[in-house]
Amino acid sequence: GILKALYQPEEEQTEASETPLSKIPVGARVGIVTFDKEIQYYNLTAGLSAPQMLVMSDLEDPFVALATGLFVDPVTSRTEITNLLTALPNMFTLVKSPEPALLPALNAALAALTATGGKVICALSALPTFGPGRLTQRDDGKGRDTDAERKLFTTEHPGFKKTAHAMVSNGIGVDFFLASPGGAYMDVATIGHVARLTGGEVFYYGNFVAPRDSLKFMNEIERCVTRETGFQALMKVRCSNGLQVSGYHGAFLQHTFGADLEIGTIDSDRAIAVSFSHDGKLDSKLDAHFQAALLYTSSTGQRRVRCINVVAGVNDGATDTMRTVDQDAVVAMIAKESAAKVSERSLKDIRANLTERTIDILSGYRKNFSGSHPPGQLVLPEHLKEFAMYMLSLIKCRAFKGGVETTDRRVHISRLLRTAGCAEISLLLYPRIYALHNLAPTDCFASAETGHLVIPPTVRASYGKVEEGGAYLVDNGQTVLLWIHSNVSPNLLEDLFGPDATSLQILDPMLNELPVLETHLNAQARNLLAYISSIRGSKAATIQLARQGIDGSEHEYAVQLLEDRNNEAQSYVEWLVHVHRAIQQELAGQRKKDDSTKEGESVVQQLTGLKAPYWN
Repeated sequence: GILKALYQPEEEQTEASETPLSKIPVGARVGIVTFDKEIQYYNLTAGLSAPQMLVMSDLEDPFVALATGLFVDPVTSRTEITNLLTALPNMFTLVKSPEPALLPALNAALAALTATGGKVICALSALPTFGPGRLTQRDDGKGRDTDAERKLFTTEHPGFKKTAHAMVSNGIGVDFFLASPGGAYMDVATIGHVARLTGGEVFYYGNFVAPRDSLKFMNEIERCVTRETGFQALMKVRCSNGLQVSGYHGAFLQHTFGADLEIGTIDSDRAIAVSFSHDGKLDSKLDAHFQAALLYTSSTGQRRVRCINVVAGVNDGATDTMRTVDQDAVVAMIAKESAAKVSERSLKDIRANLTERTIDILSGYRKNFSGSHPPGQLVLPEHLKEFAMYMLSLIKCRAFKGGVETTDRRVHISRLLRTAGCAEISLLLYPRIYALHNLAPTDCFASAETGHLVIPPTVRASYGKVEEGGAYLVDNGQTVLLWIHSNVSPNLLEDLFGPDATSLQILDPMLNELPVLETHLNAQARNLLAYISSIRGSKAATIQLARQGIDGSEHEYAVQLLEDRNNEAQSYVEWLVHVHRAIQQELAGQRKKDDSTKEGESVVQQLTGLKAPYWN
């Protein structure tokens, strides 16, 4: 995976080719460090007969053991890097039960990068239980929905906090690849805290199986290394008089509210959300202005400022606002605010709060904008048609759902909600499901008129929409599932997987990509996967097979059918009936609000509290 991330394929590297030899910017240097109960540095200076290993056994106060040769040009030292990475899988085979000392390794990377800043990409597949900063098995599976569980969603570890702060100050960011074989506890809350403060990302493989997940891992590590990245960043947001910033959501460090956001590294897959409040003194004759300024160092060493300026109209009534409301932005902000409260409030309270906000928004709209409709009718705003579905999906998502869920998965998804953009959050909350067996002949090929790829229509996320004998591609922005009905046609299997695939049982459960065949359906499916891969962020679009009645991953498919009764919550129809009943009680003045939902200022307060005076 590292070799693929650093270098172009050899077949593309001819003398006449203009393709650069390395995928990382010219002038950038790379170094490799491994760690178990000790830290191993590698001298990769070009010309050495073999890479040299230096072992650091002082974990209390690790220092950089190499003056030169630790960071090298990947082009001039290609042979040395290739030899080391080729030999690594066999170098530690005699270490039967390695206990990784993660915090000392991070401190060693901090010491090595202090002078220049940079990016740390750390792979880990076991709980770091050795040396300073050792972590323990905090999650015993008990105390669900209690104060004890809330402590598992955050970290109080002073060592990891201190290292994270130091990394931000020195312009260093950390991306973690956490592979958990068999779903073992990894303490994502503590380890991921470093990534959250430094502007990095956590790639979490909750049930890592090497033959199946290795391609996804390789593609994601390549994306992580090659994507556009800024270092040692400072961000400031300004707005017009009458407005003020009320909150930030994302991966950054802010010492005091109102101070600039400090970010070790920021990349093209991160999003920072900003909420504003107003004091009621905005003049509708004047526009409102917003500016975000990001000062950062590019990967080529240039200090730059990126400015984003937005001008927005101001209106006295809310009618125009409701005509232009951005559903994805509203859902994303509610998701981010809810995720930020995971360590403060019980999950039950958060779910109740999401329900109350849904009812407040829709009842406010019903009260003020839809008087012409019959009193007993459920009326949804034109631009918030799917809002209720997204809110139900938010209640069902792994961060907030009731029932049993590992704390690592809860923490991972809640932090993802805080750092992802609007489109990624919407797709996570409601997946796109493509029926491969119903593709039209022209689907997934370039249109003759426009030249653009013809994207097939999607299917609603309900088992009631599943056809017998069907094959469905399910994309939620993080993973791609290929679910196949038990009564699928052998002809369809042969078209997709080749002439040897005559039954479901023959298919390899570790399959992660489609073979290249000359059949029409195979070309359509590969084109669709290529399209999915091109529009998503950092998560690779490799497939995971889910055969009905055979694969355990079928559970993942069932979880994605969000319109059905699952994830300890109602079906979409039952949810709408519940919301509609509450709206009617609100209009009649008979609704009793849940006390647990009382809270202070919120970015969507203008929507969640649509009372009559607000709109007059």
